[in-house]
Amino acid sequence: MILELTNIQTMALAVLVLYLGKYINNTFKFLKENCIPDAVTGGTVFSIFTLIGHESNLFSFVFEDTLREVFMIAFFTTVGFSASIKLLKKAGIPVLMFLIAAVGLTFFQNIAGIAMAKVLRVSLLIGLATGSLATTGGPGTAGAFGPIMESFGAPGATMVAMATATYALIAGSIIAGPLCKRLIEKHSLLEKHKNSNSFESSGEKSETLITKRVIPTGFLLIIAMGVGSLISGFLNSLGLVLPSYIGAMFAATIIRNISDYSGKFEIDLDIISTIGSFTLAMFLSMTLMAFKLWELKELALPLVIMLIGQTILMGAFAYFVTFNITGRDYDAAIMTGGHCGCGFGTTPKALANMEALTERYLPSPKAFFVIPIVGSLFIDFFNAAIITFFINLVK
Repeated sequence: MILELTNIQTMALAVLVLYLGKYINNTFKFLKENCIPDAVTGGTVFSIFTLIGHESNLFSFVFEDTLREVFMIAFFTTVGFSASIKLLKKAGIPVLMFLIAAVGLTFFQNIAGIAMAKVLRVSLLIGLATGSLATTGGPGTAGAFGPIMESFGAPGATMVAMATATYALIAGSIIAGPLCKRLIEKHSLLEKHKNSNSFESSGEKSETLITKRVIPTGFLLIIAMGVGSLISGFLNSLGLVLPSYIGAMFAATIIRNISDYSGKFEIDLDIISTIGSFTLAMFLSMTLMAFKLWELKELALPLVIMLIGQTILMGAFAYFVTFNITGRDYDAAIMTGGHCGCGFGTTPKALANMEALTERYLPSPKAFFVIPIVGSLFIDFFNAAIITFFINLVK
């Protein structure tokens, strides 16, 4: 029996899958503590359900998912609105140094993925699916780039990327604690550390969303998406392989920086953040529930090996590079734990790692200032460009 769902039905099912994931996450403490997104949990459970239907030949689903791409482009447009050059300059050297470490890690993650794929004799694009698009990028970027790699003859790339991203959400927490404990004790950082109040958060997020704020921000986002489609069309005409959201992200970045430097209009980042959370949840849910898990059978062993390799790389890079480049002090050790989160998971995972570490040791205002700026505002932009470079290199 084949169940064909329209756009509206697919979107409604995606919401139900989200609530299923929310219920499961709230039921099992392990999932909640490891910051597994509701969409990832619900979508994975639903894809297992469809696997049962496929293997038993009892039922299958066909989704009309045009809206999935709309949600994806909208989410990455909100990311573009966060890329402020003015803020990067104001944040100073600590943010710049961590950004260098984060960008450097993405190169190594992609090189490692390609190298392991070559040794294991699987598609280089499958190896790339375990690289920075899934590890540094997280589920959102994995879901966006996976279909592109599949279009170049790498079936199962989306599922490999999403499986890697889900694994990284857990592994990023597991390796952070032991690494930071080792650094703090080896270098006697607690004794040397002095609390500093020079780093403060950028302000509290407003919980009030009023019509006068929501409507102009929503219209601005739509304009950026429209202009972005023209930019993407032009870049594709040059022969570049780019995800459909790149143009919109670039357009949003231009608009954000025009706002910063001209002062003629303001961008409400609270509204942008809320829209981003909504569109990402819908995009992930629609992507994961359409997984064809049966396509992963032949990739099971190579995937496990590549995941182990990426975990070792993350730990070694954080310990030997991130810690040293960010100052070799207590704050650097906490940022190292944070990097295990956002370099192998998401920014919320990085913050969860640092909260656990600072509860055990001492506060680190500097780390909590630096990590969100790089993890939430800048690394996605750089990572998208780096992934695009590698896809064009190995396609």
